[in-house]
Amino acid sequence: MPPRRPSRTPTTCKSRTRPKDFRITSLDPDFDLYDNVGRDADQIHAARYNLATRADLKRWARRDAQPFRAAHPLPDQPWPAPDLTAYLDALAAAQTPAEIDSVTDHVLDASEPALRALSDYLVAAARWKQESHDAAKGSPSNLLMTAASRALSVLALADEAGTNRLRAVYDPAPTPTTPTNPQQGTTASLPPSPPPPGTGPRR
Repeated sequence: MPPRRPSRTPTTCKSRTRPKDFRITSLDPDFDLYDNVGRDADQIHAARYNLATRADLKRWARRDAQPFRAAHPLPDQPWPAPDLTAYLDALAAAQTPAEIDSVTDHVLDASEPALRALSDYLVAAARWKQESHDAAKGSPSNLLMTAASRALSVLALADEAGTNRLRAVYDPAPTPTTPTNPQQGTTASLPPSPPPPGTGPRR
């Protein structure tokens, strides 16, 4: 009797309830379970562990949120992108740290309202239904709060870079000097001169 072929589905894997439109991959749903040709990394990982891909999750969410979106329409267009032509032209013409810092400061001041608005929204999303209370590290609420903080840390890091550049020009760290012996006028930290040959102690 020929040996029985092992099942493709591990016996330890619990069954999952999938939506009727569940597909491991959107490219070719009929490929062999262990054939990775044509898949991206997310699809390979999903097939290996019997999980839904990010595309699957987003598709199901869009489907289930359709009535909500119909009742709460949102703008279809992204926020208008700022015109950086003047800033980039000034940056290319800058010759000194003071000049480049003045341009960067202007950019940071102009972008702060948008970054702060984004941070405020991420905080509100993290606090949805008070999920942020005692949120564990890596939880959705914790990740959203981290993203809100990093949205503003962009401004802080860029400002720190400019401050460090200016300090190097206007307030550089003093060059360390070797202390001298005021009586002899020689360097106190120098080791003593070795004795002349033949004057060492006798054994």
